[in-house]
Amino acid sequence: MSAPAIEIRDLEKTFTLHIQGGVRLPVLRRVSLAVEAGACVVLADPSGSGKSTLLRAVYGNYIPQAGHIFLRHGEEIVDMVGAEPRVVLDVRRRSVGHVSQFLRVVPRVPALEVVAEPLRSLGVPRAAALERARRMLARLRIPERLWTLSPVTFSGGEQQRVNIARVFVADYPILLLDEPTAALDGASRSIVIELICEATARGAAVLGSVHDADVREAVATSIWMLADAEVAA
Repeated sequence: MSAPAIEIRDLEKTFTLHIQGGVRLPVLRRVSLAVEAGACVVLADPSGSGKSTLLRAVYGNYIPQAGHIFLRHGEEIVDMVGAEPRVVLDVRRRSVGHVSQFLRVVPRVPALEVVAEPLRSLGVPRAAALERARRMLARLRIPERLWTLSPVTFSGGEQQRVNIARVFVADYPILLLDEPTAALDGASRSIVIELICEATARGAAVLGSVHDADVREAVATSIWMLADAEVAA
């Protein structure tokens, strides 16, 4: 049997609040869970429980104090805890798409280029990348008149749809979704549900945080409370 696409073992993350006298804030405490290819594991804990911290650790934005995060990267298994920066960047480029709660882009870069960029980094020819980006922007109901504008000028919901488009435009084998539908209207939520279901159908492993109960029920193959993935020390 092949290894899971995502396997988290005994993960611990504590933040130190230096401006508050070095107070230590434990967020993740020996978290262990796994996500198989084709599965969608949704974390359903309330706000402030560490879901975003976990997703950022899996993506390599946070360095845990202990534990392991094993990701399938082509024919290899990479432990993101302790991986060299060049390896982390290559995992992000080829294997892991991350929809964060906030879109971070270079100002003045048009939305069409923002969405096409992940494909260009994978070596997709410019014309083909732009065409796929156009189809994804249209599917997510971003008006064509906005495609040549920077998404920093967009509304919150439009920015989130661009955020989603730039991840789902590429067929990443692993997807990390941090409240992907939080700022969206009902029609846009339905489109995102379709995209997630299509991703798992092609074999992607999805780990996400979703507050909306209807979205959770539509996409999840299993629903976790983060506390259920923690083992008391």
